[in-house]
Amino acid sequence: MTHPTPMRRRLIRPLLLDLFCCAGGAGTGYHRAGFDVHGVDIADRPNYPFTFHRSDALEHLARLITTGDIMRYAFVHASPPCQAQTTLTIGTNRSRGWGGDHEDLVAPTRELLDATGLPYVMEQPNGRAAIRKDVSLCGVQFGLKVFRHRNFELGRWSTPKPRHLKHPDYVRGWRHGIYRDSPYVAAYGSGGGKATVPEMQQAMGITWTSVREELTEAIPPAYSQWIGTAFLTGARQTAVAA
Repeated sequence: MTHPTPMRRRLIRPLLLDLFCCAGGAGTGYHRAGFDVHGVDIADRPNYPFTFHRSDALEHLARLITTGDIMRYAFVHASPPCQAQTTLTIGTNRSRGWGGDHEDLVAPTRELLDATGLPYVMEQPNGRAAIRKDVSLCGVQFGLKVFRHRNFELGRWSTPKPRHLKHPDYVRGWRHGIYRDSPYVAAYGSGGGKATVPEMQQAMGITWTSVREELTEAIPPAYSQWIGTAFLTGARQTAVAA
């Protein structure tokens, strides 16, 4: 007598909330790590590859907390704007005499993230943003042809900080009147040896958008895949120990 092959049980993927999601660089990495992803951004993002909600990210998060719907999620990632504190903006403002009138949402974002009661990550570029640099990542650590330093504050969880590898070369382009050629490209701006859109796509591993503004703001998916894998691995180890 033969028996039917039992159906393989469908694995339930934890749900992640991706705030200020832009085109989905972070969301894609988390999805590869094992999450299902919901993105939220104040601008329309037709290239976002997962479930998308167009909304003010902090208002959306506050509603989820108030209604209790936040408990659908296992983890929250946020990349709040903080252009006023980035190294690039500060240097440009000082050299050109501009005022610091950029929006800084780091503090209110942290307040709401803490209110969720969930583990979270808040991401910022290098500069003076007031976040803990619990993890700092660079493209060289992942074999990418872009430096793109990013710092990550971890809330309600932790993981060992990876070693920052020495940069093997300069970034291609002009600096202090000197042009240097390099396989590493500057994935922002245009002209002066800066990366073209296809070069940015290849350097960061982002193929689903060709919008320059989205690429210049994105983090490479390799970063959030590393973070998501570190979180899920730690969560599984905790569950086994319990």
